[in-house]
Amino acid sequence: MAEGGQTTLPVEPPRGIRQASVDAKGRLKLPSVMQQYLTSLGERKVFITSFDYRTGRIYPLSAWRQIERFFDEFQEAPEIAEHVSLIANDVGADSEMDSEGRLLLPQELRRRLKLDTPQQVYLHPYKSRINIYTAEVYAEMKARAEEGLAEKVRLLEQKGLK
Repeated sequence: MAEGGQTTLPVEPPRGIRQASVDAKGRLKLPSVMQQYLTSLGERKVFITSFDYRTGRIYPLSAWRQIERFFDEFQEAPEIAEHVSLIANDVGADSEMDSEGRLLLPQELRRRLKLDTPQQVYLHPYKSRINIYTAEVYAEMKARAEEGLAEKVRLLEQKGLK
C-alpha cells in the first residue's frame, strides 16, 4: 500500500528496445522505465543469467522462481532441463539494483557474452524477462528478423494479428 491507504499497482512492463551501457566494473545501467517497472513489482533483486552464452536474461526473482519450478517439473526430458539449469546457474547470479539503477552482471556471464569491457548493449523486454544483447548479437538478430518480414507479418495476420 502506498501512503494514504492507496494500493500501488505495478506499472506495465516496458515496451521497446532500449540502449543501455555496461561500465568498466560490469554494472549495467538500466533505463528509468525498467528501473520503475522492477521497483513497482517490489523487486530490486533479480537473477541475471544466460541459457545460450549469446543473450543475457534479467529475471525478477518471482519470475526466476517460476523458471526453477519449470526445470523441477519438466518430465519430458529431465536431463535436458538439468543441463540448461546447470548452465544458467553456472553463469548466473542474484543481483540487486543499486540506488542509481545499476545491476552488477555476474563475472562469468560478462566473460561469456563478451561484456568485459565498457560498451553499449540493447535491452529487450520479452515475456517475464529483459534480454541483454551486445551490439553484434542485436545486429545479427535484427537482420534475421528482417528476412522475409512481409511473409512473417502475413502469416501472423492470418493467425489473428491485427
